[in-house]
Parts: sequence; C-alpha cells; structure tokens
Amino acid sequence: MKTVVGEENFIDMTPNRSNNYCCGGGGGFLQSGYPEARRYYGRLKAEQIKKTGASYCITPCHNCHSQVHDLNEHYEGGWHTVHLWTIICLAMGILGENERAYLGPDLAEVGL
Repeated sequence: MKTVVGEENFIDMTPNRSNNYCCGGGGGFLQSGYPEARRYYGRLKAEQIKKTGASYCITPCHNCHSQVHDLNEHYEGGWHTVHLWTIICLAMGILGENERAYLGPDLAEVGL
C-alpha cells in the first residue's frame, strides 16, 4: 500500500496486521438483516479508523467495503471508503470514469 499511495500518505491502524480488528461485516453478517447489531459489533473498527485521522480507508473485499462505508455513515467517521483495486487502478492511471463513485473530490478526477 505504501508503494501505491506513497509512504507519506499511508497511515496504519493500531493494532495492525494479524492483530487488527475485524469490521464485523464478513461471514454473511452484512446480509443477515440485523444492521444495528452489525453496526454495534463494527463500532470498534469505526473508532480504530477514526483514530488514524485518515481521509480514506482502503478495504480489500466487498463485505469490508460495504461494512466500513456503512460504519462511516452511521458513526459520522468522515472518511471515504475505497476498494484496494480502485486505488491500484488509480495509481496505474487505468481507473475508468464510472469507477470513481467512492473517491473524494481530491481524487475523483485524477488521471482523467
């Protein structure tokens, strides 16, 4: 990630790697029909992301993306949630105009 976004733009979460917190959306919970429970269990992740002060949270999979995006809206986190592939494609200059829905205004027109 540091290579793609630049080391000066990378903010790691604490704890990180194998000790990082789960977002609470995986394993089918995202589609379970219990959004308040899902948000309650994801609150720790939302707080972890907020503590970084980052403008963007990069997520690796669809479930994480949907959950982290929802947590941002629910807990008013103030970050943009983007897929890992979106950031990689943006860095490579191949991100299409129709693939920029989750980018903030600072990145929405980069490479167009």
